[in-house]
Amino acid sequence: MQQQLMVALKTDRQHGWGPTLETLVFLFWLATGSAYRVVSRVFSMPLPTVHRVVHKMVDGVVAVLPQFVHFPSTQEELQVVGDGFARLANHQAFGKAAGAVDGCHIRIKCPGGPDGHDYNNRKLFPSVVLQAVCDHQGCFIDIFVGYPGSVHDACIIKNSPIYTRGTYPPPGYFLLADGGYPCLQEPLALITPYKRPVRGTAEQRFNYHHSKGRTIIERAFGMMKTRFRCIFLEALEVHTLFVPKVVTACVILHNICVGVGHVLEEVVEEEDNQPPVELDGGESRSGAAWRAALTNEVSALHEALLDHDYFCQVNN
Repeated sequence: MQQQLMVALKTDRQHGWGPTLETLVFLFWLATGSAYRVVSRVFSMPLPTVHRVVHKMVDGVVAVLPQFVHFPSTQEELQVVGDGFARLANHQAFGKAAGAVDGCHIRIKCPGGPDGHDYNNRKLFPSVVLQAVCDHQGCFIDIFVGYPGSVHDACIIKNSPIYTRGTYPPPGYFLLADGGYPCLQEPLALITPYKRPVRGTAEQRFNYHHSKGRTIIERAFGMMKTRFRCIFLEALEVHTLFVPKVVTACVILHNICVGVGHVLEEVVEEEDNQPPVELDGGESRSGAAWRAALTNEVSALHEALLDHDYFCQVNN
């Protein structure tokens, strides 16, 4: 990771402490979650310098975000993602999935002031939310981080650029999301599972394949938490305004690792899926027709395979 990061940052300067040592200080701080004074002792570096190096490195990594976190740029790349989701879901009906979206809570120290309680989430610990979209490999292709933990996923996505700009996914493609999101077609195509499917029905079969494809986003979060346990599994002890930058840096480093084939067994945590919310204007139903068409496709192919097996047995 160190070499890929130094290449990305084009750290060819030789003055000061040098790019190699500064990169090592930064990665050590991320990997251990140590206080600045601990890092200072480990590297025999003045405490103010450690603070300056960490902040400078974080700013440098965040600056190269578009290089490592971006949507598929060509039709061929988009097709690769769709084919990947079809394999994950084990059904070709999901070949137009262009990503999976979800939110992840980042533990923080409770901010002071009258608004500090806004950061307490449903599990009653202070956090900020990382909303992310990943591809079929668990590589993040879009992030939006910084909302307090008390804000619902459905509200966060409505205020995120991917929703307000409506530039992704392209027409004919959709994102997979859990039941905490509305099922939409415009301005953002979101396909969610059925809330209460009846056992043995087409809706339940759809939910099964949908879940197999969508959970890649949970595995991506899990892998990132495994890489940076001290950042994501303990309270991040930095200023609240600095948290989004640190999280963004971790996302970029995660993508670098995925890009070189470094895959980890992810942290297994209890899902924190938020309950669905009722939105005005029937917005939660605007994608229902598209979901029904996908459900019919899943059901039709399922029945066709059964018929094929039956006739094979008769002919034999």
